[in-house]
Amino acid sequence: MLLTEIDHIAIAVRDLEAAVEYYQKAFGATIDHREVVESDGVEEVLMKVAESYIQLLTPTNPDSPVAKAIEKRGEGLHHIGYRVNNCAEALASMIAAGATPIDKAPRPGSRGTTVAFMHPKGSFGTLIELVQE
Repeated sequence: MLLTEIDHIAIAVRDLEAAVEYYQKAFGATIDHREVVESDGVEEVLMKVAESYIQLLTPTNPDSPVAKAIEKRGEGLHHIGYRVNNCAEALASMIAAGATPIDKAPRPGSRGTTVAFMHPKGSFGTLIELVQE
């Protein structure tokens, strides 16, 4: 089994501060990590849930994939991140199974991780992020 656990559920939002406040009030959630990921054009906040995260994402520029997703579909579920021990191995396995890669090779992600994204068209409508810590 290449998947070790759910790393995060990503939710795209227009107003990051309002979303953080909502999760704090509704669930008592606290911020575990916050980072601007320039390469993806997003600011993220990670809120710890057991060994996983709720990842709140907001675009930092109008051309980012998250900005385009919000414009097209509105706020809400953006992608699911699966934790793996070896991102390159999991990427190759998914491609061999018929998945369509967005990233042709693993690349640096937030909080020092290595990541690769798979297109929803090849993954039953779900944008998938492979995450190696």
